[in-house]
Parts: sequence; structure tokens; C-alpha cells
Amino acid sequence: MSVSSKRPLIGIAPRWERKVPTAQVPDQLAPTEGMASCFPDAIVDAGGTPILLPLTDDADAINQLVELCDGFALQGGPDVDPARFGSTEPYDPALLCPERDAFELPLVQKILAADKPLFTTCRGTQLLNVALGGTLCMDVPSLKPREGMQLWRHAKVLTDPVHPVEVKPDTLLAYIVGKPEIQVNSAHHCCVGKLGEGLILSGEATDGVPECIELPEARFVLGVQWHPEYTWPALASDRALWHAFVDAARKA
Repeated sequence: MSVSSKRPLIGIAPRWERKVPTAQVPDQLAPTEGMASCFPDAIVDAGGTPILLPLTDDADAINQLVELCDGFALQGGPDVDPARFGSTEPYDPALLCPERDAFELPLVQKILAADKPLFTTCRGTQLLNVALGGTLCMDVPSLKPREGMQLWRHAKVLTDPVHPVEVKPDTLLAYIVGKPEIQVNSAHHCCVGKLGEGLILSGEATDGVPECIELPEARFVLGVQWHPEYTWPALASDRALWHAFVDAARKA
């Protein structure tokens, strides 16, 4: 197989869900690690081979996973614990997933150290920012919108575009989508706050909410706040994101 036709291995960090006993299954089952089917579908369409990573805090296992895969993708999900960026404000633990934090933070740091392509969505983008020393806004509705604007609806819309995102010129995002403004879906109540070290803001909703970050010094590190795994079949800009990511992994 030629280098150009090789299907790169894309490691996907799993979601984590605790199983609740039911009348049909009264035993306490082990938690489930998985992903929404549209996520690997997007990677396959782009020419990659997705593999679900095991959720672990074993450093040697994480090192081997980073060596194994050509690129990595982080999914959405529960909030990143604000204590991870030094916040001491009380926060609802039911909104958190410490198991994912414990795996994804060292995973991202090792991916960055290895300079392997990384594409993140929603929670994954917030975690990327925290991994590089940034902070988060844990309540998007509390943000003050741009002058003369109201906040767009940022929660609970996955299958349709709901607001525009302005694309900063001369960025990786601009190179991929090829236009100054795109439409995106939206399902988040947290977002990037202070940017982590080396990151730049390359996409912003017209109400002022941060929507895309990237690491210019890296081979390919791009994080979007929306969920392109749901809209890539319909939106050319979202499909282009997956193809650019997998192409970068193929060349890694």
C-alpha cells in the first residue's frame, strides 16, 4: 500500500457512562466506554480507521497508545473539572467526569509532545485549553455578548446549524473551510476562557463566544466548540474539518 493511500489509525478517547441497575438487570454493571456512531463514521468517510481507546490512567499504556495511533480525536461530554485549572468555586460534581479528566489530560499532553495530529470537539476543546494552562467559562449564558447582540442559543442543538462563526484570517481553520464565516450546530454550556499557552482563537460566534482554537506551532491541533460529527453529511465546512484532520494524520 502506498503512503498516499494508507488509512491512518485515529485513536478516539471514549465517553464514560455509569450503568444504573434496573429491574431487568439488578446487578451493578461495569461502566460503559463508547462513542456516538456518527463520530467514527466521520473518520471513516475522511479515509481514516477509527479505534476506541481504553480509558486508563496507566502512564505506560497511554505512552503506547500515543505511539500506536497516527492521530487522535476527543469527543464531547461532561464538564472538565474547574479545579483542574485552579478554580476554588463550588461546582456540581454531577456535571463532571473525573475518570475522563484523569485519562484525557495526560493523553493530550503526550500527544502534543509527540506532535501528532489532534482534533477536539466541545468538551475535548475545553480540555485541550486546560491541558495547556488555560481556563474555562463554566456558564456560557452568564457571558456578556458583543455590543448590540444577544447570545445565540448555544445548547441542545446537534443536527441543525443554529448560529454563524466568524473565521479569523490566516489560520488553520480559515485554510480548511475557505470562507470568512460558517454555520455550526451548538450544544454546550461551558467554553474556553483564558487561552492556554501557544493557542490562538481562530473562530468566534458573532455574539462573542469562543468557538475554535488552534496551536499554530503544531503539525495539526484544532479544537472546535461545536459538534461536526453530527453535521458533516450536510455541511461542507464540517466535512472539510474531518478530511483535513485525517489527511494530517496520514502524513504524520
